[in-house]
Amino acid sequence: MADKRKRSFYLPEDFIEEMEKEALRLDRSVSWILQRAWIEARETIKSYPSMDDDRS
Repeated sequence: MADKRKRSFYLPEDFIEEMEKEALRLDRSVSWILQRAWIEARETIKSYPSMDDDRS
């Protein structure tokens, strides 16, 4: 069973409005939109260098 802990995220109002419009268009919840965005983006984000990576 999936862990469904409640979380709060603070995002700019324009981000929220855009996600709400997309959720309405797709007949999905904003939570679903955020989950799909993470699934789609996570490999790209993991490829970013970390703050600990040697930058020389």
